[in-house]
Amino acid sequence: MKVYTRRGDGGETSLFGGDRVAKDATRVAAYGAVDELNAVLGVVCADLADADLLEGLRRVQSSLFDLGGELATPDVDEREARGKGIPRVGDADVESLERWIDRLDEETEPLQSFILPGGARAAATLHLARTVCRRAEREVVSLARVESVAELPVRYLNRLSDLLFTLARAVNARAGVDEPEWSGGDR
Repeated sequence: MKVYTRRGDGGETSLFGGDRVAKDATRVAAYGAVDELNAVLGVVCADLADADLLEGLRRVQSSLFDLGGELATPDVDEREARGKGIPRVGDADVESLERWIDRLDEETEPLQSFILPGGARAAATLHLARTVCRRAEREVVSLARVESVAELPVRYLNRLSDLLFTLARAVNARAGVDEPEWSGGDR
């Protein structure tokens, strides 16, 4: 099978199910942002030395792949998705992120001020991933304004951005790297 098909040369792409849409369609922007987030997490994984964090992020990447597939499949309810074998994020995925956040919070000092993105390379990249995650969340919210989208993708992305922030803090703590603090105008 060839990587290129030439079917997108006119500015359209196929959704799951075969519908053709413009490459700048709201739905494509939503799952494209999720795909971008997954790629940034791949960069984070390349820099991580902690096996437990790497394993957890690989699970997140798999969930993001499921989420992208869900977003690329319009008008499929939960029952129909199960029948067609389309994986979807669920409540258990959100709860898993929350449990991970709670565990990581125990490794870090309570926040005393705002922090700037930075520190160890993996932590800085996690902050970048957090901002891409927030954009993906905004894109999904925009999609939900014009088309049918389940509520779980937004909840999952919202919680994931919290996890990525917490992960960045934990990576810095484990590396013994101080988090850059916001000076609040005192430059």
